[in-house]
Amino acid sequence: MIIDVHTHRWLFPKHFNEDFQQQAQAARKGAPLDIQTDTQAYFDSASPDTHAVVFGGKARLAGLWVDDAYVANCVAEHPDRLIGFMSIDPTQDHWVDEMHEGHRNLGLRGIKLMPMYAGFKPDDARLDPLWQYVSDHHLPVLLHTGTTFIRQAPLECTLPRHLDAVAIRFPEARIIMAHLGHPYEGECVATIRKHPNVFADISALHYRPFQLYHSLMLVQEYGVWDKVLFGSDYPFTTVNASIDGLHSLNRMLEGTQLPRLDEAAIKAMIYRDTLPLLGLAQ
Repeated sequence: MIIDVHTHRWLFPKHFNEDFQQQAQAARKGAPLDIQTDTQAYFDSASPDTHAVVFGGKARLAGLWVDDAYVANCVAEHPDRLIGFMSIDPTQDHWVDEMHEGHRNLGLRGIKLMPMYAGFKPDDARLDPLWQYVSDHHLPVLLHTGTTFIRQAPLECTLPRHLDAVAIRFPEARIIMAHLGHPYEGECVATIRKHPNVFADISALHYRPFQLYHSLMLVQEYGVWDKVLFGSDYPFTTVNASIDGLHSLNRMLEGTQLPRLDEAAIKAMIYRDTLPLLGLAQ
């Protein structure tokens, strides 16, 4: 079984403001911008034993807002294969009420945060109620860490080092840093090594193969393969494309003396039983 911990569900362009769309299109450098999501299309691009964590996103600063009820409805259509996370933008009023609604009434089982896109640091004391709540109720939190094309999104808010302070104060909180924190992979690896309940996913990295090779070599040399989770970042890529990209990394090294990634460790990551690690096992 494959557990994809990083997939999006939204309506494009409905859930994005015009500024976000313009910046996203500019980042594509002329390529068509098509980030619509469709659950059946997702299933068609993955093996039949794939299960996925799904979320929308909330970030007023960047211009993205997907109501949690939309995600809950998507999950309700395939409850055997989808696990829904709510999204929180703690810069907005009533975010605590939205967190309670998503958990208690919508049945969503984790939280997605977008610190850089919304303009907040995850170790800000104002978020302590969130970290205490997820610790008490065993809700995993997946955060965007790493780069973006959105001009107004502060890079300072996305640095993996900020999760170190969170994990020190709230050691029971289960945390996943998306995209291995790229291009701050060193900070990410150092942080996940320290804390038993802090993980990272490898979503949306395979189309930068040499960067991904270096990132996973850090994982290998620091001995933290067990802290790295599989994710795709659908609709930006797919499960099958992500797996193919992972398996191609060592082939890229043919004719060189560069060290090889552990193929058995890569396979174990792809097929890891992630749900018990995140407290999501039924």
